[in-house]
Amino acid sequence: MLSADQFKGHAVIILAMLLGGGSLLLFAGFLIAGPFSLICWNISEPQALLSDALLSTVFFLQHSGMVRRSFRRWLSSTIPGHYYSAAYAIASGAVLTAVVLLWQPSHTILFQSQGFWRVAFHAAFLLAASGFVWAVRALGTFDLFGRIAILSHLAGLRDQQQAPHLLVRGPYLWIRHPLYFFTLVFIWATPSLSSDRLLFNLLWTFWIVLGAYLEEKDLVAKFGETYRQYQETVPMLLPWRGPVGRSLETS
Repeated sequence: MLSADQFKGHAVIILAMLLGGGSLLLFAGFLIAGPFSLICWNISEPQALLSDALLSTVFFLQHSGMVRRSFRRWLSSTIPGHYYSAAYAIASGAVLTAVVLLWQPSHTILFQSQGFWRVAFHAAFLLAASGFVWAVRALGTFDLFGRIAILSHLAGLRDQQQAPHLLVRGPYLWIRHPLYFFTLVFIWATPSLSSDRLLFNLLWTFWIVLGAYLEEKDLVAKFGETYRQYQETVPMLLPWRGPVGRSLETS
């Protein structure tokens, strides 16, 4: 028989995996096939683009706001630390699902590839998917839905405060933010470009690049001189120099 704490912990994990994982699948479908058009408002194209921009902005604010240490400290009186990653996955999944389902399509087609180039765009998307998996595996422990933190708490295991350790291996030898890079490839590897998709690509590219720069500040604060050396050696978002991080490689 599960205790109340165990039941709550497992329920939160399931919700985080359903909402977080489900929203990522919806998002992948959106990137591949375009808007689902399940909910369409009777509005003009400029109004539709404004609605899409506002949806994206809500996601940016939620996603970026909840990763800030100041927000986490503010919320710590309400949500215990071991639930925070799961709560983040749940909130992000809910907002991302809303973005995908409420996105308003445009009928203005700016670009449409055929033949070889259409196949090339799809191939780039699949290669980016493989690269994304490679980057996640290189991280080692990647608790996307907050599962490990909750299960450790339920098992009575306390977090051991260890010195920060910078992993430099796999795609991280080539680029400091491979997950962001492959996400950008996902976004732009589209054989058909409508005005709403161009708006999406531009807004999300700007947010990803800005997020990478903001994250660099946190990483320097966490790893200190080790990360500064990494910055000087390995490119940030474009792997144009090859695996130059081999001199910093760790196992």
